[in-house]
Amino acid sequence: MEWSIQEIARLAGTTSRTLRHYDDSGLVKPSRIGANGYRYYDADALVRLQRVLLLRELGLGIPAIAAMFERERLDGRRGEVPALELHLTWLREEQRRLDRQIASVETTIETLRRGEKPMAENMFDGFDHTQYREEVEERWGKDAYARSDAWWRGLPADERAAFHESAARLGADWVDAATRGVDPASEEAQALAQRQFEWLRGIPGTPGGGAEGPTKEYFTGLGEMYVADPRFAKNYGGTEGATFVRDTMRVYADRNL
Repeated sequence: MEWSIQEIARLAGTTSRTLRHYDDSGLVKPSRIGANGYRYYDADALVRLQRVLLLRELGLGIPAIAAMFERERLDGRRGEVPALELHLTWLREEQRRLDRQIASVETTIETLRRGEKPMAENMFDGFDHTQYREEVEERWGKDAYARSDAWWRGLPADERAAFHESAARLGADWVDAATRGVDPASEEAQALAQRQFEWLRGIPGTPGGGAEGPTKEYFTGLGEMYVADPRFAKNYGGTEGATFVRDTMRVYADRNL
């Protein structure tokens, strides 16, 4: 089954001009072009378009999306399902954040309607990206948090979205390896630990960061925190997955740091 460019523009809430631009940019190619010059799209093209629209909503620009697709091609990643599962993870996380914001605003409205003063601790749930501030400052100092916070606030929207995409993909690969029972000391697991190390190296404020990368103490301590704190463990599928991550990071640290 195929749909015309006009039909897809209407269904996707976009324009024919945008779809032609996606075609010219190599992001979403039509399945065929008719004798009349019209573009037609099959189901595979629509899945690709759904991914592009989701990434655009996350703030990624067209060059960044094209580069990401090219990386996937070079890495030999096939199939849209894993990528869409990552998108679903992002959307569910955003849904939870919005649910908390909604509940916070509803509480403020009801409090004001009763003629009462709202409590500050009830007003800003879901608005703050600094939920781990106390842990970071307690473990690694206020300067470490301040540097990473300043870096994050200074990132443009497309770079923030790209960072989220990278973190979500790494997290999904950790969960997949843990689910398959990969040995923490194996080459596959250690490649994940290397990616984790490089990811942390790119965050200003990471103790021992920069060219040298995280210190051994920081790297292994972070692995322990993944297991001890349910908020971190959930990123790796729960305590069992986080334990696999911790053990893999510990092997990597003993070998390389």
